[in-house]
Amino acid sequence: MASKNNAYLCARKSRNTGAFEGGCTTIDDDGSPPEGCLFLTSFIKNKMYLDSAKKTELFEKFGKGTTDTGSAESQIALFTFRIAHLTEHMKQNRKDHSTERALTGLVGKRRSLLNYLKKRDISRYRAIVKALGLRK
Repeated sequence: MASKNNAYLCARKSRNTGAFEGGCTTIDDDGSPPEGCLFLTSFIKNKMYLDSAKKTELFEKFGKGTTDTGSAESQIALFTFRIAHLTEHMKQNRKDHSTERALTGLVGKRRSLLNYLKKRDISRYRAIVKALGLRK
């Protein structure tokens, strides 16, 4: 019997072809896989790497307050955190092309915000670049 923190990755065997089809990640009330599922593997649900507490901390440190989610500085800090996480993921999973594409998009969004900030207020730009350590 599994704990409530575990989920199962199951596959059902087709009655017609005998092949495995679909899959389910649900568990019954008693914590076991549903009837008819062949147990393949169990995995512990990951805690999200970027939860609301971490976002609030980033917004408080780099923005104007905890509710300042839209300023360029807070968005750049959020993108930088996500880029660092995805970069570590890419080091372990070199062939993950969807993550690579998402990472490229995030870098582009951050670059656009940095360009905007550089044109609008060079002192804010320099402060955020220094605080995040974006330049060597």
